Amino acid sequence: MNNTIDTAVILVFSAFVMGIGMLFARTGRNLKSFFAGGEAVPWFIGGLSLFMSFFSAGTFVAWGSIAYKHGWVAITIQWTMCIGALITALYLAPRWKRTGALTAAEFIRERLGLPVQKTYIFIFTLVSVFIKGSVLYPVAKLVSASLDLPLMPCTIGLGLFMIAYTAVGGLWAVMVTDILQFVVLSAAVFILLPLSFDKVGGWEGFSKAVPDDFFNLLNGEYTIGFVAAFVIYHICYIGGNWTMVQRYTSVDSEKSAKKVAFLFAGLYLISPVIWMFPPMIYKAINPTLTGLDTENAYLMICKMVLPPGLLGLMLTGMYFSTSASANTALNVVSAVFTNDIYKGMVNPKASDKQLIRVARGSSWFFGLGMIGIALLVPAAGGIVEVVLSISAISGGPLLAPPLWALFSKRLNSIVTLWVTGIGLSVNLFFKILAPILLDFKLSRGMETIVGVGLPLLLLLAYELWASSKDIIAKEYLTYLETKEQKRIDALEVNEEEAIEIKRQNRFGLQVIAGALLFTAIMLFILSVMTTSGTLITAVVATLVLFSSAIPFVASRKVLVT
Repeated sequence: MNNTIDTAVILVFSAFVMGIGMLFARTGRNLKSFFAGGEAVPWFIGGLSLFMSFFSAGTFVAWGSIAYKHGWVAITIQWTMCIGALITALYLAPRWKRTGALTAAEFIRERLGLPVQKTYIFIFTLVSVFIKGSVLYPVAKLVSASLDLPLMPCTIGLGLFMIAYTAVGGLWAVMVTDILQFVVLSAAVFILLPLSFDKVGGWEGFSKAVPDDFFNLLNGEYTIGFVAAFVIYHICYIGGNWTMVQRYTSVDSEKSAKKVAFLFAGLYLISPVIWMFPPMIYKAINPTLTGLDTENAYLMICKMVLPPGLLGLMLTGMYFSTSASANTALNVVSAVFTNDIYKGMVNPKASDKQLIRVARGSSWFFGLGMIGIALLVPAAGGIVEVVLSISAISGGPLLAPPLWALFSKRLNSIVTLWVTGIGLSVNLFFKILAPILLDFKLSRGMETIVGVGLPLLLLLAYELWASSKDIIAKEYLTYLETKEQKRIDALEVNEEEAIEIKRQNRFGLQVIAGALLFTAIMLFILSVMTTSGTLITAVVATLVLFSSAIPFVASRKVLVT
């Protein structure tokens, strides 16, 4: 393998991405523009950004490991994300937009009170740093193994680049990169897939070489109970995770918020089939991987079939997808800290300039924490164990109560804290203490069922009891007053600010068009240089070139007067 060409591809794309971040350095005039794109982000940009925010190299490492070991069930698990997004589009996304909140934490403070918000901010920040730190590890592992570089310097270097980009540009910079990452990653996988099938001898050679149960919808520890629980979990996660909520609140209307979630659902119906076949094919080529080595299945098939340059493109896509996920988390954690802690509790009279300074500084602080977590992932049992365990422990207790509060006028702060506390305590007991004290461990399916199901049962029990007593939470009445005041304030239009928001959004669309054009040119160059896959690379480059016209035409429709 020619590491020089692959390294050059990674460096060129990385420099281009940082250049995009610098372009947006001066567009964040205040918190609304820095963290919410002025609440006027085009829905298709928000939908693609949401999709990439959910994506990371962990998709290739964690789900790729499951696909290698168990086959089609890795696709089945990811289809639960499609179902979760459909429910979100129909019922949850428009509700979030209707709240008028800049962040989910702001809604929690207004609806459930300051003590709940403080508790949730602490838990959310801790969980986000752990999860996004854990997904930084696999991409560093992929890059270090592919380019024969030490793992620790790779982790630190990639992490610092990710933080710098987010701290400079804000939400629009993150979303522009999301689109670029989506295109680069899609191009790489569409090139990888036919080359992989060619290597294994087509569908016939592939299907004959894998186990008989490889195409079962369910397999191994991933049972119907696990999948059902994951559906509920992803309704909560896609509908209530603070990172996802930001995409619903940053568009212009409830209808657009629905479209964001519908686009995400459509992409997660199709993409898992395309993404997961390469590691499944590698099972037919080399069935000997065991333990944590199965996390390398995606990398192994890439190194086997992709020529120099195209391997660099694939690694760039994997790193960018992880960067998208972590960038979004950093942007949201920073938004929560700046808007809901610094402005809400420390310095309510802070100027826009002070708030932007705090926003960028907090991005660095939390980003460095993510790098520290990434360095510890191998000791915790690998990416699959870390991500699924954190999700099972924290998902239900943290996400279910605020979602319930979107619809319930009876839920109050005390019940919310009790439900969250009980849920976290029970989940931590079964995950950590039960195996030690009782020599008992829940299966993966039961772990998810208990983690998600218990908070929902507790919330339902309280709702039925409060309904029988005709109890209305005082926090709900206060929330109605706050919401009405927000509606009145929203009528006071700042014409200068509205023009600046339009200008920023038009500029964002133009940058996306330019980024796609740059990507098409790079792909054409690689199609000439590559030793195999020339035709498919040129075809993908042509499609990317034509797609650059879509955001360009959209930018022309944004009138700045």
